[in-house]
Amino acid sequence: MSTITLIRHGQANTAARDEADYDKLSALGHRQAEWLGEHLRGTRDQFTRVYTGVLVRHRETAHSMGYAHDAVQDARLNEFEFFTLAQALQAQHDVPMPASREDFVAYMPQLMQAWSEGRIEGAPETFAAFEGRIKDALMDIAAGHGPALVITSGGLIGMAVRQVMGLGLVHYARTAISIMNTSVHRLHPVGGDLALTQFNAVPHLDRPERQFARTHL
Repeated sequence: MSTITLIRHGQANTAARDEADYDKLSALGHRQAEWLGEHLRGTRDQFTRVYTGVLVRHRETAHSMGYAHDAVQDARLNEFEFFTLAQALQAQHDVPMPASREDFVAYMPQLMQAWSEGRIEGAPETFAAFEGRIKDALMDIAAGHGPALVITSGGLIGMAVRQVMGLGLVHYARTAISIMNTSVHRLHPVGGDLALTQFNAVPHLDRPERQFARTHL
């Protein structure tokens, strides 16, 4: 098995209220990605393979990092459709969408619970299908040769952590919302399985003049 480095995309359109509007990087998101790419090259991190989802924010992050030319796009690495699920939850169960990051703490477990129990009618995919495609994609990548860089989304990274750490739904939801833009996470092969060896690192944003760029939304 090979080491997998997971990167969350840069800050997207925080004013969006649907999937299409959200799926593009902000100016800060591009800058975060540029700094991360510079950091990885400066520390001489080597990746023999690069993967992204097919979403715009994934591809733009790879481009601003300087890794787009070698990237393989894989739709299994896409985020779940948060806005679609949230709008359906509100319409069907009168649960309003969160208005602030603090609101997400209580909201995300509710959303994940309803989705996993099949109580959101018309969901683009089931929770089990989302979980399964991530497991399959990561196992395929881990089976390849050499360290891999994967540029994706927070919900997917949270699910990867859930799978390797055995997290329940509430802790999965809280893990997912804690993941920062352009944060670095590593899964390393240990005893025939993948183990979490790094979580939510933002070394490229450690300088005092860059700490303003530590964003979650």
